[in-house]
Amino acid sequence: MPKSATRILCGVILALLTGCMTVGPDYKRPAIDTPAAWRFEEKEVRDLADTAWWQQFKDPVLDRLVSPALQENKDLLIATARIEEFFGRYFSTRGEQFPSAGGNADAFRQRLSERSSVQPIAGKDNPYNQYEAFLNAGWEIDFWGKFRRATEATRAELIGTEEARRTVVLTLVSAVAAAYLDIRALDKQLEITQRTANSRKGTLELFQLQFQNGIISEVDLSQAESEYEDAQARIPDIERAIGQTENALSVLLGRNPGPIPRGLPLDELVLPAVPAGVPSELLERRPDILRAEQTLIAANARIGVAKSLYFPTISLTGAFGTVSTDLSSLFTASSRAWNFGVPVSVPLFTAGRIGGEVKAAEAVQQQALYGYQQTIQNAFREVDDALLDRGKSGQRIDALSRQLKALRNYARLARMRYDEGYTSFLEVLDAERSLFNVELAHTASQNVLFRSLINIYKSMGGGWVDQAEQGLPAQPVMEAGFIP
Repeated sequence: MPKSATRILCGVILALLTGCMTVGPDYKRPAIDTPAAWRFEEKEVRDLADTAWWQQFKDPVLDRLVSPALQENKDLLIATARIEEFFGRYFSTRGEQFPSAGGNADAFRQRLSERSSVQPIAGKDNPYNQYEAFLNAGWEIDFWGKFRRATEATRAELIGTEEARRTVVLTLVSAVAAAYLDIRALDKQLEITQRTANSRKGTLELFQLQFQNGIISEVDLSQAESEYEDAQARIPDIERAIGQTENALSVLLGRNPGPIPRGLPLDELVLPAVPAGVPSELLERRPDILRAEQTLIAANARIGVAKSLYFPTISLTGAFGTVSTDLSSLFTASSRAWNFGVPVSVPLFTAGRIGGEVKAAEAVQQQALYGYQQTIQNAFREVDDALLDRGKSGQRIDALSRQLKALRNYARLARMRYDEGYTSFLEVLDAERSLFNVELAHTASQNVLFRSLINIYKSMGGGWVDQAEQGLPAQPVMEAGFIP
């Protein structure tokens, strides 16, 4: 290429690069109205949002269930694969900012017709051979920031996909712990029901003997039989619920439906502490909020991509190679061929197409903004609901515990009064029926209390998601530490 052409080309490139700008709005995090404090907070609690909270239950079986879930759960594997997809999209889009180069070579033999408008050159062979070898390069100068805005958008989408995977981790660990606690609560309810059924069976057998000997009436016998069958009828329902919950937990673990191992009984599980925090910390803790913000960043950048269509498209193209009819002289100086150009494309009339794309991009950005705000509001609500649930569930447990103590005493005294002949069997039935129902309600409330703690950790997010991810394969975003 001649020196004059080289100087012209370099001058064009320098002028274009020094004049580059980026159209479209730069992202600024919107102002968020956050509560000063939660409506309900535990007093004198430690900030535990960054710890592996499921280990606080002190149940080694639960700890062993979390690990395979993080390795084999299909929703998490899908979310992980989506990161790879968006990682590829990011680099594909980012590559548009840089020049592209390629090469081609050709060798052919051709004969020109002597009766066509294109006549063979006098003195040249016909047919003849021709050999070509070229290096081609092209570069669309990102003068208006179209590719930079597109890269900004895909970068945000990639980070948002990573936060989506973290959301799956958060939900998965919480769901595994909750399902396991459901099973342990159902196990306890089954134990209570079977114990009650066995007790009522003993009473029924005694009453059958007494009825045969004319000691009691048929009314007492029928009442005892009714209470026994009531307890028996509840057992299949609880067993069905246990089996279905085990199957649901198996799927969370990435396995086929089947039985789940048991660890500590419900009464021996340790109640986790309540993590502390202020509402504004949720903006940095919860992966769903972080993902919603990345969606907003991407939509904001897409406005710049759309607006760049109003401006001219400026490119640099060039080719350098050799052409010869003789293979031996293909790479000699006389065989050299080259060209370069600066093609410019200017939109003059588009019938509103570009304006429509800009308007659509701005509308998408507004939707993302409202979605971001809504995600934050829902996060505040979920934390407040979980804290309220924790406080009120604790109060209910205390009341049920006192009621349980009173009913056990009532049932004991009613049985003594009946045995001494001071009251009818109806009083015994009433006492034992009430005791049975409150025992079941107390167990269910214990589970609600445990689940309320799970919901607090889930709703607050935090560094415990990183703790859960330690056993997972490293992701490209995580390996790099940043995205260029």
